[in-house]
Amino acid sequence: MAKKTNFEMNGKKYFRVTRTVGFKADGTRIRKTFYGECEREAIEKADEYINKLKYGLVNDFENITINDLMHAWLFDYLHNSSKIKPSTFQRYEGIYRNYVRDSSIAGNKVHSFNLMQLQNYYNDLYKKDYSYSQLKTLNSTLKTFFNWCIINGYILKNPCLNVNIKGNKSDIIKNKRRKVEILSEEEISIIKKYLLDTNNIQFYLLFLFDIATGFRMGELLAIDWKFVDLDKKEATVDRSVKEVYVYDDDTHKHIETVFQVPKTQNSYRTVPLPSNLVDELAKVKKKNGLLFHDENNNPLKGKNVSTEWTKILKACDLPHRKFHAIRHTYGSMLLKNGIDIQTVAELMGHTAISITQIYMHSSKSQKDIAIDKLNSLF
Repeated sequence: MAKKTNFEMNGKKYFRVTRTVGFKADGTRIRKTFYGECEREAIEKADEYINKLKYGLVNDFENITINDLMHAWLFDYLHNSSKIKPSTFQRYEGIYRNYVRDSSIAGNKVHSFNLMQLQNYYNDLYKKDYSYSQLKTLNSTLKTFFNWCIINGYILKNPCLNVNIKGNKSDIIKNKRRKVEILSEEEISIIKKYLLDTNNIQFYLLFLFDIATGFRMGELLAIDWKFVDLDKKEATVDRSVKEVYVYDDDTHKHIETVFQVPKTQNSYRTVPLPSNLVDELAKVKKKNGLLFHDENNNPLKGKNVSTEWTKILKACDLPHRKFHAIRHTYGSMLLKNGIDIQTVAELMGHTAISITQIYMHSSKSQKDIAIDKLNSLF
């Protein structure tokens, strides 16, 4: 049986296949051709090269650029991997596309890239008014990538470790504290009344549940009845749900609603439920599946919840706040009522107390009372 071929050179017939082995700084594909005496042999050679390229075993690995290797790291190593959440992959891909692929560092050789080259790139971005937060996020992703490069023998030292990220970090912290928006007790009452008057029972329960637990939106929309114990009066965070881009390959993607692990290890938590909320939940007839769902029993979409929340605030003639303000309100109310900050951090699933501190907004009267207690010292 004759071997299948598709190419002839110097009078000899081969089977030829081409593969993308990287990308230039302008996004142009780098193609490499592989030959075999038959189709199977050519494909085996191509697959072997790609595998060696991924793990730094090809002889010309010193010529691999940051753009080429980061693309391989994303789409050959991490793509569809159980090692990271889909939302994390989406974030990494966005960083690569917006900050690396067409950047001044894209064509730099990985093996010789150093701290000062990276520092100069960050300095240029800072001059272009990129914020401290943006640069920090970029550096965090690059640090993860370069750690992978170290493990696979491309470099010996991570250039991200001692880089100086410019910007005023104290201003960032101050801005975060200023941006914390909370609802007053009066506003909560107005919203509850409006939802009951308009018979919007699902959003009424969703609003009450979030006020009572401080769940992040993804945690709230993923809550299933099996994670709610009305007898023990508690709810457990075991997963999160989010709409993310799922990448079919490096050029095609589509949106999916996916369940994934919570934000951090501390996000796994069990939160007590107030008796009033338990009474409201007990009225619900169907106690299986998702607590909050659409007409097809699918998870509610976060963007739709945010849109409805905006309409509710407008109808109540209240100032606009993000849906996340409900979670802020939960944390702030706990602290205001004397719950210690460590307990609040655990209830909210924070990784550090410093995060919880942004909810600490003492009133002037509370401060006056605290100072008055010092009178006994004089």
